[in-house]
Amino acid sequence: MAIRKMRIDDDPILRKQTREITEINDRIVELQQDMLDTMYAAEGVGLAAPQVGVLKKIVVIDIGDGPITLINPEIVETSGSIIEEEACLSFPDRSGKVERPEKAVVEYTDMDGKRYSLEGHGLLARAICHEVDHLNGIVFLDRVIS
Repeated sequence: MAIRKMRIDDDPILRKQTREITEINDRIVELQQDMLDTMYAAEGVGLAAPQVGVLKKIVVIDIGDGPITLINPEIVETSGSIIEEEACLSFPDRSGKVERPEKAVVEYTDMDGKRYSLEGHGLLARAICHEVDHLNGIVFLDRVIS
């Protein structure tokens, strides 16, 4: 597919709310593949559509166990707390300590239009929360505590 241009720093699209995906069509399939290609090329573990200039509710994540695509994700449960160093492909050369849940449960639609629930722990929980924040116009710098 294609590597898309990453939106960085003060690009206003990073602060906008995204829209729900109502149909998984060829454009969404292409977007998902492009997002994976872009994330892998940048050596990231997650990417949300606003980071490539698209205001749709879709994220891709791969913490090393294979790619996960979350369409219209909703975090329905969190527990625990852990503070770790976090970074973001949209803010190159910046990082900071961010408090995130140790566990996060997300409900989402997959690329076949089926609804699922996923329980993430540790890095996966962090990635889910980080990417869902992007869909709501929140960037990790908003959550840095030190």
